[in-house]
Amino acid sequence: MVSEAFTTATSTAVATKAALINNQPFAIVPGETILSFVRRYKGKDYVPTLCDAPNLEAFGSCRVCSVEVGRAGNGVALRTVASCHTPVEEGMLIFTESENIQRLRRNIIELVLTDHPLDCLTCEVNGNCELQKVAARVGIRKVRYPAGETHTHRQKDLSHPYMTADLSKCIMCYRCVRACDEVQGQFVLSVSGRGFDNKIIMGMDGSFLNSDCVSCGACSQACPTSAIHDVFQSKAVVGQDKVRTTCTYCGVGCQLDVSVKDGKILSIQAPYDAEVNAGHTCLKGRYAFRFYNHPDRLRYPQIRRNGKLERVSWDEVYDYIAGKLISIKNQYGPDAIAGISCARTTNEENYLMQKMIRAVIGTNNIDGCARVCHSPTALGMQRTFGTGAATNSIEDIKFTDCMLVIGANPTAAHPVTGAKIKQKAMKGTPLIVIDPRRTEMAKYATLHLQLRPGTNVAVLDMMLYYIISEGLVNEQFVDTRTEGFEDFKKGILSLDIDELEKVSGVPREQVRTAAIIYASAHAAMSFHGLGVTEHYQGTYSVMLIAGLAMITGNIGKRGCGVNPLRGQNNVQGMADMGVQPYQGAGYLAVEDPQNIQRFEDFYGVNMPKKTGYTIPEMYDAALEGKLRALWLTGEDVVQSDPNSTKVIAALKALDLLIVQEIFETETTPYAHVVLPGASFLEKEGTFTNGERRIQRVQKVVDPIGQSKPDGQIYVEMMNRLGYAQKPYAAKSMLEEISQIVPFFAGVKWDNLEKNGKQWPVAPDGTGTQILHGETFKRGKGKFVFREFIETNEILDHQQDFPYILTTNRVLEHYNAGTMTRRTANAKIVHEDVLLIHPIDAATHAVKTGDLVRVESARGHVDVKAKVTDEVKPGILSTTFHFPEVLLNLVTGDVHDDIANCPEYKVVSVRIAKA
Repeated sequence: MVSEAFTTATSTAVATKAALINNQPFAIVPGETILSFVRRYKGKDYVPTLCDAPNLEAFGSCRVCSVEVGRAGNGVALRTVASCHTPVEEGMLIFTESENIQRLRRNIIELVLTDHPLDCLTCEVNGNCELQKVAARVGIRKVRYPAGETHTHRQKDLSHPYMTADLSKCIMCYRCVRACDEVQGQFVLSVSGRGFDNKIIMGMDGSFLNSDCVSCGACSQACPTSAIHDVFQSKAVVGQDKVRTTCTYCGVGCQLDVSVKDGKILSIQAPYDAEVNAGHTCLKGRYAFRFYNHPDRLRYPQIRRNGKLERVSWDEVYDYIAGKLISIKNQYGPDAIAGISCARTTNEENYLMQKMIRAVIGTNNIDGCARVCHSPTALGMQRTFGTGAATNSIEDIKFTDCMLVIGANPTAAHPVTGAKIKQKAMKGTPLIVIDPRRTEMAKYATLHLQLRPGTNVAVLDMMLYYIISEGLVNEQFVDTRTEGFEDFKKGILSLDIDELEKVSGVPREQVRTAAIIYASAHAAMSFHGLGVTEHYQGTYSVMLIAGLAMITGNIGKRGCGVNPLRGQNNVQGMADMGVQPYQGAGYLAVEDPQNIQRFEDFYGVNMPKKTGYTIPEMYDAALEGKLRALWLTGEDVVQSDPNSTKVIAALKALDLLIVQEIFETETTPYAHVVLPGASFLEKEGTFTNGERRIQRVQKVVDPIGQSKPDGQIYVEMMNRLGYAQKPYAAKSMLEEISQIVPFFAGVKWDNLEKNGKQWPVAPDGTGTQILHGETFKRGKGKFVFREFIETNEILDHQQDFPYILTTNRVLEHYNAGTMTRRTANAKIVHEDVLLIHPIDAATHAVKTGDLVRVESARGHVDVKAKVTDEVKPGILSTTFHFPEVLLNLVTGDVHDDIANCPEYKVVSVRIAKA
């Protein structure tokens, strides 16, 4: 029977476009499900669920979320529906706790428990098991049905370094399968069997280790029990505190919830409310954290005496450094001293490092890996747009109609962003990949333009040629928002397409099709990485990518833009803070008199007035006796910089080399002083990710041994050198930075909250998702034409060294591998390999696993072969994560002709079976 109150409430609901929850009317949002509607007003746990997860599509397999619904009339005909995927409707009557629903839920859970071991008190997720909570919520006191036997004969899978499986605990909610499919897009998990034999399988019903699992942990986090888990027992919660921080690895900038107990880190999970990663992260962010207390960590300061490093106190090392720096400065001048900062340290620490070198030492000799590898992006985009950062947000992938990925392998190097691009491509959005290797992303591409390394400019020129010749130019955008187009158009149309096709190795019809797809899309979004920047014409390649966006009007709106994928976690922030010899904090040119005056007024000292040395110039200056001291933080330059032999010679020529690190590296043997820095888990500050998002880094544990946060070391050294710098604290440092960096004006530690802000941040704290909406920073976007020029590496050496070697990363490791090699990631991938085409392998009688000698004009290395058609004949590719293969012994001295970025991606070599 329908009560009078019920009828009145129903009338009210219809009048106000609402629905009723247990006779109470609430306003609805069109398109939402009953479950989301109820949760919005009644809370997350008001309706129990088992197969639902925040980052998965509604599935409706468990039916625990069932509710009764109906409409008022002469009588109420109620029906039972799954609330997770049933849309709420105006005037709908929703009953969440009727007798029928309570009985149904109890019956479902009883059936689940018949095939589930009842060992809750000894289970590792006791207290944080969703099945346990739901059973209590629905009032289970006993199980009336006979128990099944499946859980008694399923063996645990402990084969993997991180992932574990105990399928006796599985309730067949499919959340793990869906997480693997919908979040990561790996399709490793599936379902096999029927009835009590129904089970989750890995790959072809093998183990985690022998499957294609990428160890992202999405399945483990999704699992409501401990059926799929990890070795860190991430879902165990007894006695743990959780600290939110930002990942130290790539430029995605994933948010992490770190569980800590008694000063030790137990596990890491990905928070669902993080805008960047929404409950997802890769194996590096989730699992590769145990380097933080590894036995190899540097724990105290050291000074080299009589050829050996000796332990000393902080006071002694500060006095030693101060004495040396003052002596060198007095004898040779401030320009005899230089600093190299680190993109793994915070914004605040990078700011302090460049401030110490400039305001205290008195030189602009400050550089870092952000400039070394990404300066072509910064300069190229500054010259075309006025700002050298991503124009859009990663969220815009949802709104794009076409994706162009050039010189990047995001599924390996930027895994969470890569998964989003891959998911979008699998759902039908055109994807164009320009890369010398058939990367994982290329396998999902509509078109893969497999060019010869070093010919990005040639292929981009061809795309622009066809956009113009096919009449696909966005004339209105070009006419109103850009300049220089007519000269650019004339230059592009004068190109010899036959020659560009020949030099790049890409058929013109493929390029024409790609150009038409990109230019015809309402919103086309480009992503590029180090495969664009680390070339002789890297800066001009970036300018052409910007030209593609401008010529088609793909700037200043949702789902488009030019979006560089930053390699290390704080590349963007490092550049923002002024770690480059020609621009100070906020990209203010160091030779501009107004900027010099601004810095002098702010810092209260005389500032240097000429551009300083880049890192390659530092090596040259050291070899010439002009550079006498170098302070190097967090960069293993012997392993990471090109032409290692030259780098070592330069370091040996110094009177003072200070290495500030968390581990011994290939560079520390040449150091006169070694300072123990703190890891990202032991400090506070901010990182800025690739989409300009400034996020908080929060201290999780105390620094190990006598190590100190890098910012604290800089502050104490600045004071020791006579400059009054306030004690290091992220909050006060951000206040200082906001006064000198224009686009940080509204950045405050307290207003960053959980998800940070994207710069520019206005004084009122408002961030910016999309740049160049109405106008470019420089006024009008600028087209610039230059012809393709072959690199000298090919012109000078190809006759004697006919193969082209390029470089790539693997998912499991990170640059020089200093951190990941000290985690279980090294059990998954433990060596560098050389990718070689079967034709070339046959020519040299090489099989997979054989050692191959790779020789260039600079030196040689021996590396194991992997025979594959991922590369074309004549092209080789290898990783550079392990010091056993010091790859940079073979790389050269060619640099980008504008930004002075090393050309890592084109090395002329010859090979032989070792």
